[in-house]
Amino acid sequence: MPLGNLTSQVFANIYLNELDQFVKHNLKVKYYLRYADDFLTLSGYKDTLQRSLVTIGEFAKNNLNLELHSKKIIFRRLEWGIDFLGYVILPHYILPRTKTKRRIFKKLKERIGSENFNQSLQSYLGYLGHASSFKINQYLKNQIWLWANIR
Repeated sequence: MPLGNLTSQVFANIYLNELDQFVKHNLKVKYYLRYADDFLTLSGYKDTLQRSLVTIGEFAKNNLNLELHSKKIIFRRLEWGIDFLGYVILPHYILPRTKTKRRIFKKLKERIGSENFNQSLQSYLGYLGHASSFKINQYLKNQIWLWANIR
């Protein structure tokens, strides 16, 4: 699906609603989260997750004509952090993904002084606002000040 296309998000919600209902009501998965075509399930038991994965895969294939991406299936302990939607989610806080932080700094440095710099900055600050990112926000603002005064 094209990233950022509003109709893609709506179509994903409509099309995958059947999957949501199946996972919540038939499998009775207590902790299930989906955003567009990315989803995660949480359980204290790996065997429960493995059984659910097989069942979800079969449902997706038979009912929705979709396949799970085998390279994107990951089993992790929550305390190790779960990489989801550009964040690393931990039990008591959320961090921006390291790769995403690097991209933010690179893109903003390239765009400083450009017409759309402020829009980009506000977008990235919005992204960081969903994470425990006070230090990163401060560092970013200091870097922008340096970049602007060096030019």
